[in-house]
Amino acid sequence: MQYSIVGFPRIGINRELKWVTEKYFRHEIDARALVNETSALRAGQWKIQQAAGNAFIPSNDYSLYDGMLDTAFMLDAVPERYKDLHADDTGTYFAMARGYQGRFGDVRAFAMKKWFNTNYHYIVPELDDDMQVRLRSDAFLDGFRQAARLGIETKPVIIGPFTFLKLARCTGSKTATDFADDILHAYGSILEACNTNGVRWLQVDEPFLAMDLTDDDVAFFNRLYSQLLTGKGHVKVLLQTYFGDVRDCYRDICALPFDGIGLDFIEGKQTAGLIAEHGFPADKVLFAGLINGKNIWRSNYADVLKTLRQLKAINPQVVLSTSCSLLHVPYTVRNETKLSDDIRRHFAFAYEKLDELREICRLADLPDYTGDPAFTANQALHQGTLRTDADVRARTASLTDDDFHRAVPRKERQALQHRLLRLPPLPTTTIGSFPQTAAVKNNRARFRRGEISEAEYRANAKAFIKDCIELQEKIGLDVLVHGEFERNDMVEFFGENLTGYVFTDHAWVQSYGTRGLKPPIIFGDIKRGKSITTDYIAYANSLTDKDVKGMLTGPVTILNWSFPREDIPAEEMMNQIGLAIRDEVMELEKAGIRIIQIDEAALREKLPLRRADWHKDYLDFAIKAFRLCAAKVKPETQIHTHMCYSEFEDIIPEIDAMDADVITFEASRSKLAILDALEANHFETETGPGVYDIHSPRVPDTAEIETAIKAMLEHIPQQKLWINPDCGLKTRGMPETIASLNHLVEATRHIRASLT
Repeated sequence: MQYSIVGFPRIGINRELKWVTEKYFRHEIDARALVNETSALRAGQWKIQQAAGNAFIPSNDYSLYDGMLDTAFMLDAVPERYKDLHADDTGTYFAMARGYQGRFGDVRAFAMKKWFNTNYHYIVPELDDDMQVRLRSDAFLDGFRQAARLGIETKPVIIGPFTFLKLARCTGSKTATDFADDILHAYGSILEACNTNGVRWLQVDEPFLAMDLTDDDVAFFNRLYSQLLTGKGHVKVLLQTYFGDVRDCYRDICALPFDGIGLDFIEGKQTAGLIAEHGFPADKVLFAGLINGKNIWRSNYADVLKTLRQLKAINPQVVLSTSCSLLHVPYTVRNETKLSDDIRRHFAFAYEKLDELREICRLADLPDYTGDPAFTANQALHQGTLRTDADVRARTASLTDDDFHRAVPRKERQALQHRLLRLPPLPTTTIGSFPQTAAVKNNRARFRRGEISEAEYRANAKAFIKDCIELQEKIGLDVLVHGEFERNDMVEFFGENLTGYVFTDHAWVQSYGTRGLKPPIIFGDIKRGKSITTDYIAYANSLTDKDVKGMLTGPVTILNWSFPREDIPAEEMMNQIGLAIRDEVMELEKAGIRIIQIDEAALREKLPLRRADWHKDYLDFAIKAFRLCAAKVKPETQIHTHMCYSEFEDIIPEIDAMDADVITFEASRSKLAILDALEANHFETETGPGVYDIHSPRVPDTAEIETAIKAMLEHIPQQKLWINPDCGLKTRGMPETIASLNHLVEATRHIRASLT
């Protein structure tokens, strides 16, 4: 038995990709050095997979920034504004990813959105009417050729034409189907290049097949591949799907001349049933995604082996695989030396998943694996129980409907809040965090190393807070924040102050580009053991006559940005976290904080891909979990929330049902697309669509922000509109932050002067 993986992490076990790319951004190395260093990094990863027995090692899954951006660049889908910079290929590529502002011009970055139901962000390609999609070069095979020189055979990985066209944004009158002929020619050139270079297997990723598809979608998919595969030559084409099942097109896929089909058995609710009902073609290899590519718990060998035997009875051509790319898990448990063996033995990161895949393949080849020591040890691991807390279970069990509803209707609350807060029209604020300067990071690092006491650490953090309050008052913002200088990450920080979590030192996962996160791990029942934020926020509030927002992360985001347990329902975990955050909310209110923001940046992220599953399997209890946090506050306490980098237009009524008083959205990168949906749904919550993109280093001028505000006022009544950036400012530098916020305040004052 052989195994395969869909893709591998790329940020680096110690975030090497981040450091080398940022050196390039700072002009400390040139493009050639960047390519050389990243080539060495990816070669090391191939060697690890080769040593672990992977028979289908992926190449071209290692990206400098993002796979969708790579695909757009490969297909020469580069809008003229980027070509007009006259930069080299690497400079153009990063201008599309991050924007550019300098002596060659001023361009904004492509939009950025969440990759299906993950916390990874992808760059959204743009297709202009006059654009000719074509294969720019065969650089997508650079990794394949490099690996071959090392004696390692790989399967190149590309994003398929169907998914690319479905996710790209058409900027003119053309639709995705209008680019079909061009893209067929381009992908035909890809197959030709694969044949010329001796590629044995080509993996074509089509995750969009796990979405709800219309008849037209299926017909378009059939049109693309029925033509494309006629010219595939000797290369074997693996159609790889993930993040769900392919119920809308399973029989169509089976009828097309693919050589292999990769199916997700973890999130694909109907995958096993589709095969049982319709069979699987004898002339194709089934790549069975039975190892969870998204979570970090050890697989249950008994379950995997049972399914493998059932599948091999239908078709003996089965390759064991991951459910999706391992991009979504950290590199290895081996570096987590501070975790006890009793905890660590439950986890399998990317390296350990390779070990699991190899071991399960060995067991699958045995006539009887039940007495094998590895199988026995694995079963013993799954017979244990995680930590439970009877008080926590009792508290969630006692929740009633009143725990999820504020007593006073929103319109009455908003009128009361306007009288008491006395804010000007179009109040200005930020989302929460301010730049994490070298001094801020050094303070945290010294405390973690034991070089300073907790008292010194907290005193230093308060000094940063004082400076931040003074800066915001100087800029002229209306509602201030404390800057979050005591926090490493908006989820990890709260996890560290809640029981039931365990934490890693090196378990980095890529979020986008050079941005990495260390998701905490939920290992047991959760509760708040002590005050988390009140001391810092009350201190900030004491320094100014303006209101300072209390800044919290909501239960949905805390869960979605953690590695969750698999032994209890998501609803139970959300309610446990919701009660913990409610305790903090009530303490902030008691301390005199009149505005409290409970961020739910990741609400959309775990929304099931199938619309039929939205409410029962997620939205109904996710929205209740948010409401649980704020249901007991006084009507005059203004509750804010924030969401970013997802498509929210189709769940606007559900977002309104969260019953917040104010919500801020990411909007500038998505060209304010959300405004029409807010107006069409008569959105009651006051709202602040972001007026500029904080994930780009460029500084918007005052006129640009004024234009954005004017566009917003065409859809949102002025008494309901807030003015703010897209997201938190922690990843930005201080000079660009100050300049951008000064322009934001200046633009708002100009608009206010024109209001009647």
